[in-house]
Amino acid sequence: MKPAVLTAAVVLATPTFAFAQDKCYAAAKDQASLNACADAAFKKSDKKLNELYQQIEARLKGDADTRKLLVQAQRDWDKFRDAECRFQTAGAAGGSVMPMLAAQCMDSLAQSRVKAFEGYLKCGKQGDPMSCPVPAAN
Repeated sequence: MKPAVLTAAVVLATPTFAFAQDKCYAAAKDQASLNACADAAFKKSDKKLNELYQQIEARLKGDADTRKLLVQAQRDWDKFRDAECRFQTAGAAGGSVMPMLAAQCMDSLAQSRVKAFEGYLKCGKQGDPMSCPVPAAN
């Protein structure tokens, strides 16, 4: 598919509220600017993900075995994220829209992981602590 057609398809398929909410996209004048907006959004989500990871890691300080499981799970998740986004963006390979699509994919997956981490940080406070891999904060 030609890059211009693919770009148009992506823009039409993306909910308009996503663009309206983000001033970066609204101000973008070209594909390079759109790519930069998507990259900035991913970096913001990735920063939040890293902050939550550090909080979980801190709570697991006294549990080396579970901490190792967290580290391995995150490494595996990173590999999954990268492979999934390569798959999702295969149709745009080599096109100018590719960086935007890859960043949007990575951002979406990072936001899902953020929600999972937020759940881990709350689950020790609610319900059965045995079903939560992360102990409640002291």
